[in-house]
Amino acid sequence: MTPRIIDQELEGAELGIAVVAARFNSYMTDQMLEIALKRLSSLGVPDENIIVARTAGSFELSLTARRLAERGDVDAVICIGVVIRGDTDHYEHIARAATDGIARAGDDSGKPIIFGVLTTDDTDQAISRITQANDYADTAVEMANTLRQIHNLR
Repeated sequence: MTPRIIDQELEGAELGIAVVAARFNSYMTDQMLEIALKRLSSLGVPDENIIVARTAGSFELSLTARRLAERGDVDAVICIGVVIRGDTDHYEHIARAATDGIARAGDDSGKPIIFGVLTTDDTDQAISRITQANDYADTAVEMANTLRQIHNLR
């Protein structure tokens, strides 16, 4: 017997992808959003199959992602945010809430919700990681295709 293999496809022509980006630290999240959108386009995701939503900050990403994942035309959601450590414990609360909320949104929806929230000690660290948004797009397309293949196994 030959095992059924699920290929890790990076082809987005048939996919609907949503991207939720926080406005807080927008000088970084705007760049991350642009990078992710360019990468989605290069992976073949048609512009009309991409939904972009903005939230006030990273705390609000998970609720927006959950609602977008409920749509029948969305196969995966990318969450983009930047949380930088400050002098108070606010960083820990926001980083934990964003992490837990985004993970829960994926679990509850059964759709890939990609964690693209940079949690860094300072602005320089965040700026050096902005290009990771390419990876978020790759992961969204790969996971959406993987779940489609799992669903279609017989």
